[in-house]
Amino acid sequence: MIVRLRYYLSVFLYTLCFMAYAQDFSISGQVMDLNSNPIALANMIVLAEDGSTFLKGTSTDDIGHFKIENLVSDTYVIKISFIGFEDFTQRIILRGHLDLKKIQLIEIPENLDEVTIIAKKPTITRKPDRLIFNVENTALSEGSTLGVLKSTPGIIVSEGSINIKSSPATVYINNRKVQLTSEELIQLLESAPANSIKSVEVITNPPASYDADSGSVINIIMSKNLATGYRGSVLANYTQGVFPRYNAGTSHYFKNNKINLNLNYSYSQNKINRNQDDTVNFLDNLNEIEEIWTSNINRNTWSQTHNLNLNFDYYIDDKNTLSLTSTGLYTPYFKYQIRNKTNITDEDFVYKKRFTSDNLSRDNKYNIGTDVIFSHAFENSAYLTFNAHYTIYDYERDQNVLTNKFDVNNIFEGTSEFNSIANQNTNIVTGKIDYSLPINETSSFDAGVKYSNVNTDSDITKLDIVGNSEVIDVNNTDAFIYDEKVFAAYSNYIKSWNKWELSLGLRVEQSYIEGESLTLGETNTQDYLDWFPNVSLSHQILEETSVYATYKRSITRPSYTDLNPFTFFLNENTVVLGNPNLVPTYRDHYKIGTNFLEHFTVEAYYMNYDGDIVELPRQNNQTNEIAFTPINLDKKVEYGFDFVFDYYPTSTWNLYFVTSFYNISEEANFGDDFVKQDQWSNYSILHNSFSFLKDQSLNASLTFTWVGKNLQQFQSVEDRLVSELSVSKSILKKRGVISLSVEDFFNLQDQETSTDYLNQLNSSFVDYDNRYIKLGFRYNFGNTKLKTNEPDPDHEELDERKRLKDLN
Repeated sequence: MIVRLRYYLSVFLYTLCFMAYAQDFSISGQVMDLNSNPIALANMIVLAEDGSTFLKGTSTDDIGHFKIENLVSDTYVIKISFIGFEDFTQRIILRGHLDLKKIQLIEIPENLDEVTIIAKKPTITRKPDRLIFNVENTALSEGSTLGVLKSTPGIIVSEGSINIKSSPATVYINNRKVQLTSEELIQLLESAPANSIKSVEVITNPPASYDADSGSVINIIMSKNLATGYRGSVLANYTQGVFPRYNAGTSHYFKNNKINLNLNYSYSQNKINRNQDDTVNFLDNLNEIEEIWTSNINRNTWSQTHNLNLNFDYYIDDKNTLSLTSTGLYTPYFKYQIRNKTNITDEDFVYKKRFTSDNLSRDNKYNIGTDVIFSHAFENSAYLTFNAHYTIYDYERDQNVLTNKFDVNNIFEGTSEFNSIANQNTNIVTGKIDYSLPINETSSFDAGVKYSNVNTDSDITKLDIVGNSEVIDVNNTDAFIYDEKVFAAYSNYIKSWNKWELSLGLRVEQSYIEGESLTLGETNTQDYLDWFPNVSLSHQILEETSVYATYKRSITRPSYTDLNPFTFFLNENTVVLGNPNLVPTYRDHYKIGTNFLEHFTVEAYYMNYDGDIVELPRQNNQTNEIAFTPINLDKKVEYGFDFVFDYYPTSTWNLYFVTSFYNISEEANFGDDFVKQDQWSNYSILHNSFSFLKDQSLNASLTFTWVGKNLQQFQSVEDRLVSELSVSKSILKKRGVISLSVEDFFNLQDQETSTDYLNQLNSSFVDYDNRYIKLGFRYNFGNTKLKTNEPDPDHEELDERKRLKDLN
């Protein structure tokens, strides 16, 4: 009887304990300052009753909300802290869901203006789908935004493009796509100061919330204003390359309890030089050399560019925010001059004839993109965001080409001359709705829909100069109307448990495209529905060892200019041809990797491209012309292995090293001929950053990037070494920063290419104007202790805008 009684008593007590500990309670609230302004990113931790044992923690969101779940009934101590404010500590007895409502932190006035931010070392965080390069308050923040990207692991900034290794990257700022062409983007990032950057995310497996066209993404995360007030800065840079270049700008930030404003303006005046030596071996029917054309080409580009960026947030109340963002670029002056000197010899280099060709173009363009965003926060921390976007892009080019010809005796034979007028006007309208729901502390769900409509109206007129009169060349005059509609929907689910983390996403896009050539009377129509899944899975095996695997399918649509059926003449023998029959590229990207011993990462990846879009220089051996034409490759495959080492030998010295061995193979069918080429290559980076002096006000970085011989669009690109040294020093009580940087001091960055397949045999060496010394100065005024302000809505921006291309 006593034994049975003990048994029932044990079961009863066990049931009570189980019921008590099975309860799932939560603590929530909102953190604000004394002016009722929400405080984002405040730390909220839950301690045991003794006040010393940490149990759980979180950070407040953009409007100060926090919520900690999965707590049992017990007595706890909660602590909320944020820089510049007194800590908030309170003992609570939890017996159910507890809403602490509004918690006000008290500012420390005597310390607010005395805060001194010491430069710290950059750190790297690796996740299955991305690398996060934290640069806030480091030496890199004293340079330009483009300089930060050049120092970010895995990113290659070259002439006119920003790549993640060999693949073009889509650039976002705070999850919003930068609304400029690739050339304009580089101008913008070069003139934008880096002191506003918190981190750079290199995302190789973007979630489904990103457009399917975003195969690889660079997301620049900006710092937030952490207190009310105003601050501003002015900057100026002088760069000496072949010719001098100038850049100046100003930034202004303001925040109070209702508005958040960020306004940036910059002006640049550049003259860029480029020398190029080309050799084209024109072949006979037996693929023997018949003529050799050797060209020396000098190109100078003059430009004056205005950039304006506006970000404005209006906090309607604690749960509703209205935002306006706008990016504008205006180039009132752009002159493009090419001087071509070509000698023609036979296969034994015996002189036959020569010609000179002068190309002078003048451009005028503007590019303005504007977003209106409304965000609503629900009680359960879910978010609903509405985004409307409009872009207007207008581009005009007037060109004159004059060719002088000389015979075998080097006697002047005569001239030919023509003018061309080209225009492109593009309008983009999009609408998006995004919903984000944190299901619980270990899982979340996102979903959204998007509609986009793109209209492009382009025309080109070629005018031959005959007897001092202009005569229309009807064979090379055309107008092209392009219309694109895309409907998209996506969902994404994230779940973590024990030592596992899973992300599943699916995006569906229905595309309808119509391109009409008015002169030729031809219409090309495409109508397709595509599914774009992505998955990421990681497992923490040991404390310092994890493994992960990812998969992503993406699409690359042709640029609007590439689809134009135009012939744009650089000279009589070199043309750029559009291709209205281009179809999208589909990419499947697989990756597995491991992080171990804190400092090491090893990855293996495989990428398969179906119909990769490339612009090939194709020589016509009958007409002696070179035509740059975009085509779809039949197949392209890239696979390789990455090895990463990140280490701090001392507290003021960071050493980062990465090396990648990879293979690229390309296949294409040219009528009756089939070509397949492949090439192993190596890509390596050695980056060092240093801080000197007691207050770490002197900073330096030294970076070497090795790009081994590789294959790009059936061209072999020879080895290159990119080198950069930058030094910055804080002055004027840290209100001013003076910087000095030197690039390509070994003069090994220029590009040498060669083509050798079927009846194509040519080579080129391009001497870019990328060897320079740059001197810069920035002065901060107002409340210099404030962080910068950029809105950070949970949505991505336009994929459509990156396909805007200049007419050349």
